[in-house]
Amino acid sequence: MAFNLHHSRHFITLSYLFLLLCSCFSSIFCSSDNDFPPVTPINRDLYRTSDALMEEIEALVNRHQDRLHMETFQSTNKGYHAELNVVTYCRNRTAIEDKSKFRILLSFGQHARELITTELALRILSILSEEQFLPKMDPLLLNKTLEKIVIKVVPMENLNGRKKVEAGDVCERRNGRGVDLNRNWSVDWGKKEKDFDPYEENPGIGPFSEPEAQLMRKLSTSFEPHIWVNVHSGMEALFMPYDHKNTTPSGVESQKMRLMLETLNHLHCGDRCVVGSGGGSVGYLAHGTTTDYMFDVAKVPMAFTFEIYGDEKASSRDCFKMFNPVDHPTFNRVLNEWSATFFTMFNMGAHQMKDPQESTPFNMDHLISIDDYLNGYLIERKSRYGEKKEFLDLGLQEIRTYFRLFLLSSVMLMFMFCSRIAKSNRSHLPSISL
Repeated sequence: MAFNLHHSRHFITLSYLFLLLCSCFSSIFCSSDNDFPPVTPINRDLYRTSDALMEEIEALVNRHQDRLHMETFQSTNKGYHAELNVVTYCRNRTAIEDKSKFRILLSFGQHARELITTELALRILSILSEEQFLPKMDPLLLNKTLEKIVIKVVPMENLNGRKKVEAGDVCERRNGRGVDLNRNWSVDWGKKEKDFDPYEENPGIGPFSEPEAQLMRKLSTSFEPHIWVNVHSGMEALFMPYDHKNTTPSGVESQKMRLMLETLNHLHCGDRCVVGSGGGSVGYLAHGTTTDYMFDVAKVPMAFTFEIYGDEKASSRDCFKMFNPVDHPTFNRVLNEWSATFFTMFNMGAHQMKDPQESTPFNMDHLISIDDYLNGYLIERKSRYGEKKEFLDLGLQEIRTYFRLFLLSSVMLMFMFCSRIAKSNRSHLPSISL
């Protein structure tokens, strides 16, 4: 009896240990979805479906046919069909093809899960149509700017991918057949870093294999923009080339791009946005991107990528929250701040031109260097006939513009030497935004 009791105690102890080990292994390897943080669903009180958004944009265009025009382009590749909706703004519809205008091309929604970008597209178009207003924008200055420019807006570049997000795959960033449209362009296409993830960054079978990229290339070639902006979310940043290497271009054009971005960062980002090259600032290199193509191949003088929002505290599984505001105050703040950012950019870009009728807005003869100021440019300069021109003859608006650029460049140079921009380490995989 004592022998049996002794062995029974050992059996009970071993059984208890076995059950404890099973419980531990189960908690480690067999965790259910309930053990993970909850995944935020799409807030339908804030975000429109793709169909509703495009219907609202189409209705907006129809109400303002004097200044807005909408076109739909289509392309098919190996049975895969895509369409691209493009809205053109011009104060005078008859001047849409006027190449003397300052031309701006904007693309939103290239990555499907970044819904906030397409809402910003609608907000910008609403302001351009004057159905909504920027509270702190000088209406006279805005009108003068808008008379000089033509803007083409692609509200939702990746419509097929967006449909997959709306069907429940909220982490999807690629197009309808699994290709990352921001890796499908020809500059440094197909190169893979050590941390390459084919799910997130599939570049396609070759450059421009995707109909969406083909349509965007045709649009940029025919429009010949002076400014290109690819709008994303995932962080707050103002990027210039390059994405595929940890450098920025050299020369005056690069200096002008950086000055514009630093000015926008100071005025509208509260100096919190990361500024610089995508490859040098975001924490990884991206190959085959649209912005690098626009600058290197299409020769767009100012090519940018704007990252308008990111929640770095969100779980790596909670993609909707990571890339999109989920509450009304943040949603409205993002749209208000970035709308103002774009209209300041429109104004700065338009004033690159000395005369809106001149067809080469980035002619270096129209820019005044610091040396010109030091050599007495504001007192007098020679005309093309060798005669002297007095200060007042230069025009108040021109002087104010140049002088403001001079002051801004001085302030930004001081700021760059006296502060450092904190860079976030974004280690979780779905935080890839570019």
